[in-house]
Amino acid sequence: MNQNKTTRQIKALGLCSGGLDSILSALVLKKQGIDVTWISFETPFFSSLSAQKASEQTDIRLITQDITKIYMEMMKDPKAGFGKNMNPCVDCHTLMFATAGTRMKEEGFDFLFSGEVLGQRPKSQTKNALRYVEKNSGFDGDLLRPLSAKCLPETRMEQQGIVDREGLMDISGRSRKVQMQMAKDFGIKEYPAPAGGCLLTDKIFSNRLRDLLWVQKTDETRLLHLLKYGRHFRLDNDCKLIVGRSKNDNQQIMHWYDKNRDIRLRHAQMAGPDTILIGKVSDAHIRTAAEITAGYTKSKPGETASIKMVEKGKETSINVPTPPSSAFENLMI
Repeated sequence: MNQNKTTRQIKALGLCSGGLDSILSALVLKKQGIDVTWISFETPFFSSLSAQKASEQTDIRLITQDITKIYMEMMKDPKAGFGKNMNPCVDCHTLMFATAGTRMKEEGFDFLFSGEVLGQRPKSQTKNALRYVEKNSGFDGDLLRPLSAKCLPETRMEQQGIVDREGLMDISGRSRKVQMQMAKDFGIKEYPAPAGGCLLTDKIFSNRLRDLLWVQKTDETRLLHLLKYGRHFRLDNDCKLIVGRSKNDNQQIMHWYDKNRDIRLRHAQMAGPDTILIGKVSDAHIRTAAEITAGYTKSKPGETASIKMVEKGKETSINVPTPPSSAFENLMI
C-alpha cells in the first residue's frame, strides 16, 4: 500500500446524478476510508435535485455548478454526435469530467469517480465510450468507475495503492440486481428510477430544442427553460407562441416571462391558459395568438372571445372568434 494512504486521507470527487449507481460508487469508496465529495451539474435540461436528496440521505458533501453556457457551446457540435434524440451523452460526460477535473485540481482531490457501469447504456457506456470520455476530458488516468473497475484496466489510483482494487466491483450489463442488493446492504432505501433525468432524451422536448436552435437560432437560457412548459406554436421563423396547459405551466411560463420583450395574452372573462408571444411580432401574429388562446378556454367554437393583451405594461383587448382547439395543430412544435 502506498505510504500516502497512511499519512493523509485520500480525497475523491465524484460525478453525481443522484441515481443509485452514483450513490453506490461513493459508498464503495467511502467504505475504504476515502473522503468522498460529489459534484452535480445543472442546465435547463437536468437539475441537481436528485443529487441533493442523495446527499441528504448519505451525508456526503455535494457541490453544485451551473454549466449551461459551456454546455450549449458543446451542443452546437458534439464530436461524438447525438443519441436517438438531442442527447450528446458521450460528449456530455466528457464535458462533466473535464469540468470536475478542474475542480479536482483546484481543491486538492486525488482523483475523480462516477457511477458509470460498463454496458449499462448501449452508446455511452461501452468500453470505447468510457475510454473516449477519459481521453478527451483532459484528465486521462484520473478517472475511476468503482462499480465496474474489475472489468476495466487497472487505474493509476489502484496501482499506487490509494484505492484497493479488491474492494471495487465487477458489475456489467443492464441488470440492476447486484446494485439493488448493494443498496439493501448499505441501507439505502430511496433512490430514483433509472434513465429519467435528462430532457434531451425526450422526443418532444428535442423537437422543441431543434426548433429553437436551428429555426429561431438562439440559445437564450430563459427560452431553454421555457421549452419545458406548455404547448409551443411556431408562427414564423422569428415568432413563437407558448400556451400553458396547467396551473403549474402557467406559473412557470409567467416566471420566465419578460414583460419588456414578450406579449402576454389571456382570456378576459374566463379561466384559461397564460400565453406569451416571443420574438418579432406582427399584428397578424397577435390575432393568431389570440385565437389560439381562445381555443384552449371553455369558450365554444364560433363564439366571440375577448382576449386581454399586455405589451410593455400597456393593457388592451382584442375580440376574436373562438376556433376549435385543433385548428392550429399544424403550427404546433
